Amino acid sequence: MILFEELAAAVLLVSWVAFVVAVLTKAFYNWMRSRGIKHDVAVYYNRKLIHILAGGVCAVAVPFLFKTAILPFMMAMSLAVLTFTLRKMNRVMYWFQIEENFYEVSFCIMWGTIITLGWFISGDLWFGAIPVLFMSIGDAVTGVARNLVYGKRTKSWLGNLIMAAFSMSIGAALGVAGILAGGAASFVEHFDFRLVDDNVIVPLVSFLILAFAKIYAPWMLNL
Repeated sequence: MILFEELAAAVLLVSWVAFVVAVLTKAFYNWMRSRGIKHDVAVYYNRKLIHILAGGVCAVAVPFLFKTAILPFMMAMSLAVLTFTLRKMNRVMYWFQIEENFYEVSFCIMWGTIITLGWFISGDLWFGAIPVLFMSIGDAVTGVARNLVYGKRTKSWLGNLIMAAFSMSIGAALGVAGILAGGAASFVEHFDFRLVDDNVIVPLVSFLILAFAKIYAPWMLNL
């Protein structure tokens, strides 16, 4: 049964995401461009800002505001459909979207899927929220760090070490398996995979490690 409080929380979080995507990051893009920052760089920073403020903040909020993953899943899939539809209508939001890829769509799908699967197999919303935080904040932190150091989008072990420091720290909340999952997520992020992007591989690999521990080595989890 979905409680009224959960419905109110869902409306609040969707409104927050809409504000971040349509207002805050657009204003930030205009500010960056006025300071001479190149379009591609401004777009990249905005994508990472959305990762943190939309994906990350909502992932942290979900275990506190919801009893089940039903509404979070519906929210994520609705946003995935919306962003996909806008692209098909050639209404690309230039301040954060890139015409040649659909990564924000896969981000929404994986956000909702991992949180839902985590809740389904463990009954604990943190089980899926932690891998989503590896994707939302961990991946964003490493991307921003690499851009600040190298001035462009590139892969480097420096960024992955920073991601590992964050991801393994928050993964510790789930125990040894969480630490291992955070480390693995930080490692696989370094590589470019032809068929899948980071928004898929990072949460998927870390979630599979947690799921394996849940089934075969529950002593490795703090649940």
